[in-house]
Amino acid sequence: MEKTYQIRIRELREDHDLTQAKIAELLKTTQQVYSRYETGENEMPILHLITLAKFYRVSADYILGLSNRK
Repeated sequence: MEKTYQIRIRELREDHDLTQAKIAELLKTTQQVYSRYETGENEMPILHLITLAKFYRVSADYILGLSNRK
């Protein structure tokens, strides 16, 4: 089963022992909006994808589920 970006961003956040609120602060958004990215209710903007890839030091392809290589 290929992982969706919603699963990947949740796993990355949990692996780093971070709260949704902390990641929302990094992205300059609210915890509620970030939560909707993880649940798939809202699409994540590309600028947030770039920010998360840099923050976690993984490729955007990894986050998007296009590659299993971080």
